Amino acid sequence: MGLFGLFLMFQAATLRLQFSPTDLDIFRGEKLIRRFPYAEWQNWRIFWENVPILFYFKEVKSIHFLPILFDPKALQACLEQRCPKI
Repeated sequence: MGLFGLFLMFQAATLRLQFSPTDLDIFRGEKLIRRFPYAEWQNWRIFWENVPILFYFKEVKSIHFLPILFDPKALQACLEQRCPKI
């Protein structure tokens, strides 16, 4: 359990989200590691808003859990603007 916690802490410290008008881009440092077009999203959710460390979203073909540190209100505002919940 401790190793998994360290893995999540590392991910949270190194991942950065960037919201473009059409995609959510995931960066590690300056390197783009993944692009998620909003057109393929079906649902999203922020877990544990008091301790914001986990963001979930579902695409047409897969689901994703991102362990990140974030301001839950800012993240929710960005998501609602670009990919409103149905």
